[in-house]
Amino acid sequence: MTDVEIVDVPDDARWEARLGDVVTGFADYRREGAVVEFTHAEVQPEYEGRGIAGAIARTSLDAARAAGLRVIAGCPFYAGWIAQHPDYQDLLAES
Repeated sequence: MTDVEIVDVPDDARWEARLGDVVTGFADYRREGAVVEFTHAEVQPEYEGRGIAGAIARTSLDAARAAGLRVIAGCPFYAGWIAQHPDYQDLLAES
């Protein structure tokens, strides 16, 4: 989906996928120091199956890496996505 824009909204502690003015999906997070925990991800039902959740995960994890953050995959979607993408497993914080 090339028209979808993924943006961080720090005031709401979430990443959003936007198609124009429509929020098609989001991922909530909690940040403490150098650790960010992704707690919940959701895509609106009418936009499911278009790769939006994966785009949110990739963009947010790339941003975490660029900021030098460790990641806690508290959300089952993030845990599964990272498990399927080994190049992101090094971001995981020690449990």
